[in-house]
Amino acid sequence: MEYKILSPCGILGYGFPKESFENGILQKPDAIVVDAGSTDAGPHKLGAGTAIVSKTAFKRDLELLVLGGVKLNVPVIVGSAGGSGGKVHVDWSVSILKEILEENKIQNKKIAVIYADIEKDKVKQNLNKIIPLGEGVPELTETRLDETVGIVAQMGHEPIIEALKNKADIIICGRAYDPSPFAAAAIYNGCDLALSYHLGKILECAALCAVPGTAKDCMLGIINESAFTVFPLNKNRICTSVSVAAHTFYEKSHPYILPGPGIISNLEQCEFEETDGGAVIVRGSKLEKSDKYYIKLEGARKTAYRAFVIAGVRDPILISKIEEVENIIKDEVSDNYKDYGDFKINFINYGLNGVMGDIEPIKTPAHELGVLFEVLAETQELANTVLSTLRSTFLHYGYSGRKSTAGNLAFPFAPSDVPFGAVYEFSVYHLMEVDDALEMFPIFYFNV
Repeated sequence: MEYKILSPCGILGYGFPKESFENGILQKPDAIVVDAGSTDAGPHKLGAGTAIVSKTAFKRDLELLVLGGVKLNVPVIVGSAGGSGGKVHVDWSVSILKEILEENKIQNKKIAVIYADIEKDKVKQNLNKIIPLGEGVPELTETRLDETVGIVAQMGHEPIIEALKNKADIIICGRAYDPSPFAAAAIYNGCDLALSYHLGKILECAALCAVPGTAKDCMLGIINESAFTVFPLNKNRICTSVSVAAHTFYEKSHPYILPGPGIISNLEQCEFEETDGGAVIVRGSKLEKSDKYYIKLEGARKTAYRAFVIAGVRDPILISKIEEVENIIKDEVSDNYKDYGDFKINFINYGLNGVMGDIEPIKTPAHELGVLFEVLAETQELANTVLSTLRSTFLHYGYSGRKSTAGNLAFPFAPSDVPFGAVYEFSVYHLMEVDDALEMFPIFYFNV
């Protein structure tokens, strides 16, 4: 028994070389599977209900997948559709899929749509079954839930297998545990649970496990009874035992224990063997089912509105005392608007400590700085107002030793001020115990 999965890219809409994808189609994969989402960019996309990529980019990638699936008559599975996997993101993805099917005159296909949204009332009813995901995450309360815009849950492989059992040709999933769509395809076709999930962990980011690594190129995974093999579909990349092993432990809090919905993978005894042609064979993946079935919940709430300015500083005198001047200006502007509402002023100094902040080990500033002025406020109008005053105050502030009054800042854009809009934070980042892996993930079907 051998089962092949083609993974085109790390996130649908990131793009991939058409030639690599065509190389994958020549391998006659049994399924084409892609992860389309992530929380890497924070909670904004979930809170605002916007996609992680543009429609043009998403449609370009999805069309190639659909046409490949139709050509080979194999299932196409999209996980965490639209980025955050909420209903608005899934419906957006389905609308694009319908355009592709109509424009290419594709008929006689069954589409499955799996939603991952959880109603707040349902979560409130199960507060006694919910625990924070890791240290630093506060307990979930009804107040936090009321402030939350929407909640999604990460599905495991079970809802996707249910859709495959019902002969779906194309499956659009809401929020999913990243390896689950890949694992589901393999498990449905009789492959080992542990190997299927480990393969899914590798394929979810496509060629990021190759050398040179990228999430914007195609990978093929081949799984059998005792092992799986992965290799890139671009002749300019190879997989090594180190690159594949490293990606196994990518984005994990433990080096070899990887928990997921209802499962715990143990990869301590894995072996990674390089073969000819830049492929790697992986053996020894282990997995056990957890005593309780937990699904991860993600929710976002609006916390403020943002406005910002980017400016350059070249004067060595100002650079030598930049943080001192910033603190003086921050206090002055804060005092001006202390009765107008809640707001916060931040400065980020790129070229000094803009990336690492106070823990930056190299204390010598660059000869020029890029300064980001940020204001977070309870309304967009207040954020814009405070930022305008902040910028003009800094521009003409007479710091000690200044030799010119023409202005302290160089602005790359006009207008300089950028009203960003709403700011979100994760208000729900918890695990909820469920009795049934399918109960939170309704599946809807339609035929073309």
